[in-house]
Amino acid sequence: MATTQAPRGAEPGEAERLSEGDEDGGTAGLLSGCVPLSHQVAGHMYGKDKGGILQHPDGTVLKQLQPPPRGPRELEFYNKVYAPTCGDSVFLELRKFLPKYYGTWSPPTAPNGTNAKHLYLKLEDVTHRFKKPCIMDVKIGQKSYDPYASAEKIKQQVSKYPLMEEIGFLVLGMRVYHVHSDSYETQNQHYGRGLTKETIKDGVARFFFNGYVLRKDAIAASIQKIREILQWFESQKQLNFYASSLLFVYDGLSSVTTTWLSTGTLVEKRRASNGQVPSGDTLEYNNNIHVIKNTENGKVETTVGKGFSKMYALRKRHQSQISLKVETMEPDNTWKSSACFSQKHLNGNVIPQLEKVFCHMPTTLPESAEVEIRMIDFAHVFPSNARDEGYIHGLKNLITVLQNILDT
Repeated sequence: MATTQAPRGAEPGEAERLSEGDEDGGTAGLLSGCVPLSHQVAGHMYGKDKGGILQHPDGTVLKQLQPPPRGPRELEFYNKVYAPTCGDSVFLELRKFLPKYYGTWSPPTAPNGTNAKHLYLKLEDVTHRFKKPCIMDVKIGQKSYDPYASAEKIKQQVSKYPLMEEIGFLVLGMRVYHVHSDSYETQNQHYGRGLTKETIKDGVARFFFNGYVLRKDAIAASIQKIREILQWFESQKQLNFYASSLLFVYDGLSSVTTTWLSTGTLVEKRRASNGQVPSGDTLEYNNNIHVIKNTENGKVETTVGKGFSKMYALRKRHQSQISLKVETMEPDNTWKSSACFSQKHLNGNVIPQLEKVFCHMPTTLPESAEVEIRMIDFAHVFPSNARDEGYIHGLKNLITVLQNILDT
């Protein structure tokens, strides 16, 4: 069976070639150039479980269809939401929160009349545009079993994480880039199931810690994305979701790595073109000042955040002499020097004195991070005539936890 047409402009994926076959003894030819997805954090792993996720050479992701009734149900969901003739505003709005869907795919060598075993959903890889993607899979809802689950299934699911009925979400796995070691920390489902009401905040916060700092920019952007999804759920009464997840992605290799010092100073280490942090170049934000210090040439420059019209430059002229130069932006966009202070006026203590200089200006924080949050896993989606209160409950509690992390 031939593959569906690849999406135009699809970028090559970064998946590593981890396996040349499958659990049934298949060959690389059967995979047709596809490889196991290297950055998967939860769910069935290719080569370890029955089923799994692959990376197609065109950069898309291939999710193997599960056995009936789950697989056909998920396929029907995608086909309905992405139907070319779809005019339902609820489904059209929902598309914004899902990976793009490109139909189904099966290997060219698959036998005729291919069943779910050789059929894959062809989906967008939402991580492809990130250099160092940090990924977290969070199951949402108070129930991880659907309305047709047996008593045994219900008991099994509840026993896995009893807290889920109370808080409405469960961390299934995460992959976090650590800047200092240029490596990833990974956590699986056992990590999430070990979180309690007392540790859930720190457990989620771990996803946003890069070894230097808590990425509050990514947290703030995540809250905004989840609120948009919550708004959709609060306005629709057509579908209920069980055992479905949110996939979080942000770039661990941002252009600026930030950290708050114990003194309240925000220090940013600017990444050089090779991705490393230069040791001699540090940018400090103290309230609203940006202090760029270069220890190699002894030069210290300070500027105010975006939107301000003054530049403050500190220059180390000699070992014992530092001057603060104040420049003002003129209407014609030229800089004019308006004042200069010696180290005697600064009293030898640069940062506290600069705080006094700038104390009348509002605080400026770095721009928000690029974050992707997509809904995934739809093997247990059912028609409904009421709001999905379980999913809504989980989203609200997740927002509360993230907001508490952000406010700390």
